Amino acid sequence: IDTTQESYLDLFPLDAIVYLTPDSENVLEDIDPNKVYVLGGLVDESIHKKMTLRRAEEQSLQTARLPIREYMVKSVSTKNYYSETLSINQVFDVLSTYYETQSWPAALKAGVSSGKGYVLPDSEIS
Repeated sequence: IDTTQESYLDLFPLDAIVYLTPDSENVLEDIDPNKVYVLGGLVDESIHKKMTLRRAEEQSLQTARLPIREYMVKSVSTKNYYSETLSINQVFDVLSTYYETQSWPAALKAGVSSGKGYVLPDSEIS
């Protein structure tokens, strides 16, 4: 891993950057090795709806969200809590598992904790 104080905006062409945000309308269907994915581009102790999406739009960046709704279902829960907002390490776990397995169900199982209110359908849990 290389670290730098420079902004991703200065390091990569804008058309190569994909800002991952749970508020995007675009579903991440595959990982493109020619793209740069921004995870946790904004870290905040509280969740502000659409803040990351607005930031990406202000920077004229492509956005995408993980395909949680497409592969997972809401679990039966007395808490009635459902969130697609993940921590940086959870997003990294999802992406790295997907890159290795090419399986969104396996990747989402690896990174989305049951506390988020989503589970894989019974047929996908293997």
